[in-house]
Amino acid sequence: MTGKGGGMDEDAREQGLLTALTTEHFVLQTSRSATIAESVGRATVFLSMLSAALIGLGFVSNTGHLLRPYLGAVLPTLIVTGLLTFARLAQNMVENSLDLQRIQRIRAYYHRRFDGDEGFFADAVTSGGGPRAAWAAVGTRPGRWHLLLTAAALVGVVTALLLGLGVTLLAGLGGVSPGPAIALGVVVALAAFAAEIMYLDRMSVSMNR
Repeated sequence: MTGKGGGMDEDAREQGLLTALTTEHFVLQTSRSATIAESVGRATVFLSMLSAALIGLGFVSNTGHLLRPYLGAVLPTLIVTGLLTFARLAQNMVENSLDLQRIQRIRAYYHRRFDGDEGFFADAVTSGGGPRAAWAAVGTRPGRWHLLLTAAALVGVVTALLLGLGVTLLAGLGGVSPGPAIALGVVVALAAFAAEIMYLDRMSVSMNR
């Protein structure tokens, strides 16, 4: 009698766990969708601001006394917005990866308990653990070069170019000749983008711990 009761309790526990895991799987997938949507939205807002700024620059480019105030107001705004957008997109990258790892753990449980010989969720256990295995299961091979393909890197490279442009303009206003001013801007842009990629790499490494 106790054995039967214990068996029923065990069955009820497993059913409750399965229900909880199914709910968690749905919540995690919804979270991933929301994270991706937010990343696309933030990148779109930033690039729309940049596009509007370039259109405005076309209107004031023929008016010398308006060009400098316009650039002085627009460039810092774009740079700050770009840096903030980049930081949030980097966070979204981490959140998305963590959600995917948790989904893979749930899928591994499905495979162990219910899959049998069908192999529907076999990739969740054969690919190992960690973020690299989780991304490999959905057809991606993450690595340092993969960071260049993220939305954060897209916004980062545009922001780095804006930083380089700002330094070039400031150098020109300070009396530096065009050649050295452009060279200085290129160096600053490359250094800024390298720093952003290093930041993304450090975020990626932290997910492996």
